[in-house]
Amino acid sequence: MGTIRTVKPVLLLIAAFGATSEALELGKARAVERFGKIAKESAPYRFDSFTQYYAKEMGDALPKRFWVFENLIQPDELASIKRETNDWEAEIGASLFAAGKAPTPRPLNLDPGYIELGKLILASTKDHAHRIYLRDGIFAETTLMYAQKEWRALPWSYADYQDPTNQAFFSECREYLKTRLRND
Repeated sequence: MGTIRTVKPVLLLIAAFGATSEALELGKARAVERFGKIAKESAPYRFDSFTQYYAKEMGDALPKRFWVFENLIQPDELASIKRETNDWEAEIGASLFAAGKAPTPRPLNLDPGYIELGKLILASTKDHAHRIYLRDGIFAETTLMYAQKEWRALPWSYADYQDPTNQAFFSECREYLKTRLRND
């Protein structure tokens, strides 16, 4: 029988993209208010250059970036965080669309996950063969694994998570986490 151990805290990651800069700023403000100061933010990139999946619902030009937060979380918080960010998307979208400040009812997408030393996990509301049910309608998947000093994609890894620039950012985040775990 294995020994049950305490889980180490992880680095909260939110992937954010949107149809308007205002929607992204409102999402960022909510995230900072709730989770604290952002420790690292990736450079924005054109998400629609990787996929057109959201074009019909959100529009064509979709800048995306990643935020990671100074405050570490416990992995079992992920389901609650996903439900909360979904609520923010709906509230911000309804407000901006009603005010004529967004081209679609859904101008914002916030996808939380976390980075730990061996993997990058994302939450989802959609079930699939490679996803594990957490609770309250939320699933999680290992999107990338870290092995032999590099991020490795899995058959279901999203194209933008396989991008070398984004993987370099995830490596910076991993080093930040390693330092935090050593010093906290």
